[in-house]
Amino acid sequence: MDTDKHILKSFDSLLVKFRDDSLLMASLTERNLRNAMQGLLQRDSDLCNQVIVDDEEIDLLEKQVDQNGIALLVRFQPLASDLRRVISTMKLVGNLERIGDQAVSIAKRSRKLNKASLFEDTRCLEPMFNDALAIFKDSIRAFVEGNIELALSTKAMDKHLDEQIHELSDYLTSRMGEQPERIPDFLNLILIARNMERVGDLAKNIAEDAVYAASAEDIRHPKWAQKAEPSVQ
Repeated sequence: MDTDKHILKSFDSLLVKFRDDSLLMASLTERNLRNAMQGLLQRDSDLCNQVIVDDEEIDLLEKQVDQNGIALLVRFQPLASDLRRVISTMKLVGNLERIGDQAVSIAKRSRKLNKASLFEDTRCLEPMFNDALAIFKDSIRAFVEGNIELALSTKAMDKHLDEQIHELSDYLTSRMGEQPERIPDFLNLILIARNMERVGDLAKNIAEDAVYAASAEDIRHPKWAQKAEPSVQ
């Protein structure tokens, strides 16, 4: 019996399962993000409720991927690129779970807005949602393809999203003085905008992990790393 071949086959099988579950989790997270925002824009509270229910599946997948990741590390002790891929994927699903939580928060706040009368300022959030979703999709694609250039491009996209959201928050705050009776609604819109800002931040984290998985380069906190690096005499 060829033990090496048997071990390699077991490793490959578990690695495929590990990868497929993480990609499924990414797909479900994207669907929940879309549904949460459509629940707001279309005033569809049933869609908001579905987001909350479907988040449980995302949470279960996170646990499954983590368990398989630990099994891969303990049983096979992978080296080099395989090790980076396992570690990065475990970090990926953690960020996906947090993005799923942001979708749930959007859905819950959207239900509150849907109970009130039609609120035209809700449409102001749509461009920012599209941008946040674009960052998310690009980060996942960069991770899957090992596309470092695409991963690095998400930084500028996230900065642009942050600027838009800060401008929107200022605008909505000024609108409170014009419609004080709708202050709770304006506050919910601002909080939803901040949820989308957080989605962008988490997607950028995924892009950083994509760079690490592809090249073994840690691009987090570059200014801090430069200051902390000891000088060589």
